[in-house]
Amino acid sequence: MKTKILRLDPQHFLPEDLAEAGEILRVGGLVAFPTETVYGLGANALDAEAATKIYAAKGRPSDNPLIVHIASEEELAPLVKCVPQMAVPLMKTFWPGPMTLIFPKSDLVPSRTTGGLDTVAVRMPSDPIAAEMIRQARVPIAAPSANVSGRPSPTKAEHVVEDMNGRIDMIIDGGQVGIGLESTIIDCTGAEPVILRPGFISQEMLKDVCGHVGIDRASVEKPKEGERPKAPGMKYRHYAPKAEMTAFHGKPEAVAERINALAKADEAVGKKVVVLATEEALPLYSFGEVICVGRRADETSVAHNLYDSLRRCDEMGADVIYSECFEETGLSRAIMNRLRKAAGYRILEV
Repeated sequence: MKTKILRLDPQHFLPEDLAEAGEILRVGGLVAFPTETVYGLGANALDAEAATKIYAAKGRPSDNPLIVHIASEEELAPLVKCVPQMAVPLMKTFWPGPMTLIFPKSDLVPSRTTGGLDTVAVRMPSDPIAAEMIRQARVPIAAPSANVSGRPSPTKAEHVVEDMNGRIDMIIDGGQVGIGLESTIIDCTGAEPVILRPGFISQEMLKDVCGHVGIDRASVEKPKEGERPKAPGMKYRHYAPKAEMTAFHGKPEAVAERINALAKADEAVGKKVVVLATEEALPLYSFGEVICVGRRADETSVAHNLYDSLRRCDEMGADVIYSECFEETGLSRAIMNRLRKAAGYRILEV
């Protein structure tokens, strides 16, 4: 398959520029596209065969549900059996934006799209290219991240080309995304809203809108063997570089001392060591090749750079990766969720 690359300026494009992408999606093809979070791999959410193509292109387990993207709130009603009252203030406050809500699904949505679940995950992206592409397609778009399953999610079109060139019909290059981490996923089918996957919209922000919000234990703990995922990113190895990765939690000086000792020993036996460090801690590291992931005082910079940094580890041929950890508050809770999975839950206290 030859993959067409379409380059667009997110602030200067015409609706007709996305007509071909819309047609590809409408007839069952695959299009990768930018969103405000990461690049998505889109297909017609109402076409079971199209959803199957997503799983095949990504090498994605078929019980891992897909998120359905819409361009307006009116498009939600046909996809769900009902809209729980708890979801209404969330939609009014955070849509369009990086928030996914889980509803009881209608019969219109094939089980192939939802990974066999009787619920459907829906979000309304704020990215102008994503929104117009959905309008041009005239169907809701199922879209996980546009990467080979398990790898770090793509935040640049180059990442998508690396993973998906020759596997899909089109890649829309809209430049680097803004946020850099996937949407917050909230289950609205129970007695209270529950965060299944943390993201840019934090628990603190949600509480300001709807009071108490729970957090599913699977977002902070290793899922049990055989446990069925309720949402994307909950069960399988995700966001991971090729090398074995370990993250360390503690005071910056103690973390750097431990990483320096390990990196020195690794380098002595010929291993390529890469360290993911915050800007504030850079002077503390004496061994390994150090990648600055952003400023600890500015968690948005870390979110923006995290996946690109993990992919750079692969490009550098890392044998071992050591990373600093972050506190479990605000956006840093989402950063730690991704680091925890990328490291295969190897988090050490120092």
